[in-house]
Amino acid sequence: MLVIGKGNSAFETADSLVETAAVIHVAGPSSIRMAWRTHFVGNLRAVNNNFLDTYQLKSQNAVLDGDVRRIERQADGSYLVTVSFARADEVTKDIPYDRVVVCTGFRIDASIFSEECRPDLTINDRFPALTPAYESVNVPDLYFAGTLTQSRDFKRGTSGFIHGFRYGTRALHRILENRYHGAGWPGHELPADPEALAAAVLERVNRSSALWQQFGLLGDVVVLDGHGGARYLEELPVDLEGPPIGDGGHFTITLEYGPEHDKVDPFDIGVGRIRQNDAERAAEGHYLHPVVRHHRAGAPPAVHHVTENLENEWTSRETHVEPLRAFFARQAASIPA
Repeated sequence: MLVIGKGNSAFETADSLVETAAVIHVAGPSSIRMAWRTHFVGNLRAVNNNFLDTYQLKSQNAVLDGDVRRIERQADGSYLVTVSFARADEVTKDIPYDRVVVCTGFRIDASIFSEECRPDLTINDRFPALTPAYESVNVPDLYFAGTLTQSRDFKRGTSGFIHGFRYGTRALHRILENRYHGAGWPGHELPADPEALAAAVLERVNRSSALWQQFGLLGDVVVLDGHGGARYLEELPVDLEGPPIGDGGHFTITLEYGPEHDKVDPFDIGVGRIRQNDAERAAEGHYLHPVVRHHRAGAPPAVHHVTENLENEWTSRETHVEPLRAFFARQAASIPA
């Protein structure tokens, strides 16, 4: 058996055939990326990687690193496949197989659209190119929902999967309600007081499943009214512009992994981690944690990281609340009267 692809569908297929196929090869040109390392659930999940043991612990199964150049059907119904190996100086080999299974993903079928409303495509023409509002970049009033929205966080987030795009779909519903029916965005009023703002932010990050699942893509937004008040809006695409955010400056609240988190083996005890109560070094954390940004016209955003926590509970007065309160106080003082 030859299974073409190195994602979850390929390895799930290979795993299911181990008991019935004499020899199984899984082939593809790219490296295998483990989901537990990248935090991207589209990479190989542990539940699907048993096949790797049958390779590395020496059954006859194997993972082939290279391109499938040609597949020829033979007279007896078998296949002769030419593989160009990536790690053997472009060595090619013709390998016979009884069956070939292709597990290489999907692409949108844009033929259903007429020429005057055909959306631009992106990422090797696999997905529609979208604005932060899930709207086609070239066809006004054409919106997309579900796994087709994964170009917004491709190979980084969860928009390709139900546990992620269900929150993106809810955000799309709210965008349509706001744009076409004048409905206000869900949220509440609160005083623009640093203590109140810090309390509101930490209450949300401790219980919001949308910010948790759509990390770095959906966020809460705080808009100050300039008269001592603020409106706290929930679960917007963080790079959305215009209503309901406006252009007078705002705060975004997201959950994010640290920079280059996928370069670190989380099970390597030789890799150090910051202390959970080290608020001064919070930006160095690799694990998911709250990030608050103050966006102002003509200036780079001011950024505050709430330090990571093993239980994902940001409730400590000294470690979480007070540093965030102080950040809001500094930013409030920087806003022109």
